[in-house]
Amino acid sequence: MPLYKVQDRQIVRLDETTFENEGLKEFDLQQMLKSQIDAISPDTLIVSEEFGDWEDRKNRIDLLGIDKNADLVVVELKRTTDGGYMDLQALRYAAMISTLTFDKLVDTYESYLRKNESEINPEESLLEFLGWEEPKDEFAQDVKIVLASAEFSKELCTSVMWLNNFGLDIRCVRMNPYLSQDGLFLDIQTLIPLPEAEEYQVRIREKTMKEREARKRSRDTVRFEVTTEGNQQPNLSSRKMIHHITRYVISKGKPIGEVVSTIEKVKPNPFHVIERIVSSGEFRRELRKITKDRPRRFFIDKGELFEVEGKTYALTNQWTTEGAINTAEALTSRYPDLEIQINRSDSPA
Repeated sequence: MPLYKVQDRQIVRLDETTFENEGLKEFDLQQMLKSQIDAISPDTLIVSEEFGDWEDRKNRIDLLGIDKNADLVVVELKRTTDGGYMDLQALRYAAMISTLTFDKLVDTYESYLRKNESEINPEESLLEFLGWEEPKDEFAQDVKIVLASAEFSKELCTSVMWLNNFGLDIRCVRMNPYLSQDGLFLDIQTLIPLPEAEEYQVRIREKTMKEREARKRSRDTVRFEVTTEGNQQPNLSSRKMIHHITRYVISKGKPIGEVVSTIEKVKPNPFHVIERIVSSGEFRRELRKITKDRPRRFFIDKGELFEVEGKTYALTNQWTTEGAINTAEALTSRYPDLEIQINRSDSPA
């Protein structure tokens, strides 16, 4: 977007230029921003530049900082018009510094201050910045990333937004240089997250993460106890609970077509059927002819297949907790004479 200045009651458009045309390298941007980091990362204290305290010294973090929440901040700078692969680079750096301790950061900050001929006490400076009287456990619970570039590709922006949906905190800041007779100007704009929608996006991200975690807990922890004819089968997952009930219903001679239609009212296409009696291995080979991934989506291990009326049936293992419960209720309602009892044996949150 063009940048203008007001001159003699007129709007004058500034000429857009590039860092390269103005002879500015990434190191020059680094030197300018380290003393004015608020321009791209508010409430941040720079504690190191060209940080590379690991074996491969070729890879170095342009600027390393810490914010008011005591989270480490990785700042990567590019003067290119697409951002290159700075997102991947910054992710590697974030992982590598994620175990940094407060004492180690003090040493790092001390080296940085000494290099810049500052006599500031590093530990006192850090504690004062954080508003702490002494180091706390809250130090460096997260690592944030700031990517600053002349421009960003669509691919990079898409990657960043996707990663942010999974709880990462990555900020993309665009820096465009403009030239006028008064000198060189920088138009600095935060692209991701949009400043106007940042609070909303944070709330949406937190809501999405909570829902994802709830679904994960549901998949991982919900357990059932099934009782048939006085025999208890405890600690069954949702999918194994449905398989157990289906096997019991079929074993009691209930018509297979009736069983299939009952399940299909809740779960479309619940079975894969081969029109003959086959072994587990042969069933697996037949499924692979359709797609290599398909065998994993059915109960086809030894003892899991159903052989009925000259055909072999494999029940899908793709069940949500809600879907499994609804299917179990459909089967128990259809066959009340079997007196199937189902109880949750976990402790739901």
